[in-house]
Formats: sequence, C-alpha cells, structure tokens
Amino acid sequence: MTSTNAGDTRPFRQRLDDTLRRRDPAALREFLVAEGQWPEDSSSDEFAMWMMIAGSPALPELHAEADHWLMTHGHEADARLIAGNRTKPGRGQAPGASHGHRGGPGKRPRPR
Repeated sequence: MTSTNAGDTRPFRQRLDDTLRRRDPAALREFLVAEGQWPEDSSSDEFAMWMMIAGSPALPELHAEADHWLMTHGHEADARLIAGNRTKPGRGQAPGASHGHRGGPGKRPRPR
C-alpha cells in the first residue's frame, strides 16, 4: 500500500505532527496504517510515538514530555541521543541557511 500523497512529504509530515500532538498511540497507528507506513497487523506502539515526538522539530512543546516518558520507561539512551541531537547547532537546517554565505559563522569573504 502506498500513501495517498506519494511524493508529497510536506503534507504527510504536517499530518503526522498533528497526529503526534494528540499523544494517542492508537490514533498514530491508525494514521500510519492508512498512509501505508505501518502494516495493518501492527500493534499500537507507545515507544515509537514518543520517539517520533522527541525527534520532531515541529513539536518542541512536547519534547520534555517525550524525554520524560522515554527516561521513565527504560529508554534512557534513546532519550539522551535524541535530546543531544536537538541541541546541536544547525540540526534540521539546509547547509548555509543560518549564515547567508558559505564561509561559516563569523567568517567574512576575503577582499580581492
């Protein structure tokens, strides 16, 4: 089965984040099965939901809750890894997006 919006990841991602905001594993499972991303016989997976929330740049208001769930349900290493990735500069940005030129932060082009 394929997504009804094959090749159109932005709308899928927006709908996924909207579903994740509900913090309902059954709703997430229903959405992902309907989109052809999970097999129909999969069980709802609370761990997967919290991992997706923790890793989504669009859901910063839920990151602390996701980190807490992961830490208190035996997934400390996963929580630390995801939290560490969120704090690295430039995560989720296109190359050069924050600097306006290729020289990097604080570097100016050499005068000719």
